[in-house]
Amino acid sequence: MRKLGMTLYILTQDSYLHCQNHAVEIIVGGEEKGRIPAHNVDSIICFGNTTVSTPFFAFCAQNGITLTFLSDTGRFYGRLQGPQSGNILLRQQQFADVSDPFFSVSLVKNILCGKVGNEKLLLQHCARDLQDKEKKSRIAAAATALTTAIRELPICMTVDELRGKEGAAAAVYFSVFDDLLKRDGPMMTFQKRSRRPPENRVNALLSFLYTLLKSDVQSAVESVGLDPAAGFLHTLRPGRPALALDLMEELRAPLCDRLALSLINRGQIQGTDFEADTPCYYLTDKARKTVLNAWRDRKKQTVLHPFLKEKIEIGLIPFAQAQLLARVIRGDLDEYPPFVWR
Repeated sequence: MRKLGMTLYILTQDSYLHCQNHAVEIIVGGEEKGRIPAHNVDSIICFGNTTVSTPFFAFCAQNGITLTFLSDTGRFYGRLQGPQSGNILLRQQQFADVSDPFFSVSLVKNILCGKVGNEKLLLQHCARDLQDKEKKSRIAAAATALTTAIRELPICMTVDELRGKEGAAAAVYFSVFDDLLKRDGPMMTFQKRSRRPPENRVNALLSFLYTLLKSDVQSAVESVGLDPAAGFLHTLRPGRPALALDLMEELRAPLCDRLALSLINRGQIQGTDFEADTPCYYLTDKARKTVLNAWRDRKKQTVLHPFLKEKIEIGLIPFAQAQLLARVIRGDLDEYPPFVWR
């Protein structure tokens, strides 16, 4: 298994990045604020107004550093990726499998079984600590409904049918998400899932974490030689990393939702940590740093991979799953084993 490298997050506005002695140098206001050896860095994610030198683009491409640009609120602008790894035969088989209904249905079933299974496990985990019997009952009923959904997924015959089941399961899961929150006052309430724009603070936090996860998964997919645009569950659109979005699904609950609940329930993120631009909510600069530090620390923790049967850093889970998918596409594995948090 590869070593987990550093993801460098640039939050300070008007930062300038360039290369110096095979290192990433960060300049703010004409003053050097940091210098990190290139061999320690896997990717750089820039928020807001960040400037880079032209040689720096080449430097990142030559050293395998992915450079991603987001708005100051986390909206994706674009990314720079160096020469693609892998071989054309793997991608050729991937494109053939995208057009194979049997392969697509089989793969999507496993991905969604992993996703719904992780949602169910998260609900059950959180319910154990609740004292409110009414909330506990609602969560138990939702977990039972998700168990039923998991049993129904294998009998679906098309990807469209699977999408419908997944949507229904997501509605059940998010219908009790508010019961998982421990907070005082009305500021940190979930109500319902809203994406673009996030219509409350909890959704803004979830969307920010999902953006970080998408960047990690897309980098993992590209690193094993797969095409991130050729997905199976998400419909194909120009510029859309459908395969990265596919592999994100099983990882949302264990990697992002768990962390969001932890940050809120421990009081690390509060209602005052957001800016409102009706009807949108965004994390403040200070809150983004809190979330990014927690995300970085979380990625360094280890977990036993349920299929590989070895301990790996949480930050390497996207890479492990991308590797497993590549093995399935090459025919080395009969079916894709989703990551299920135990």
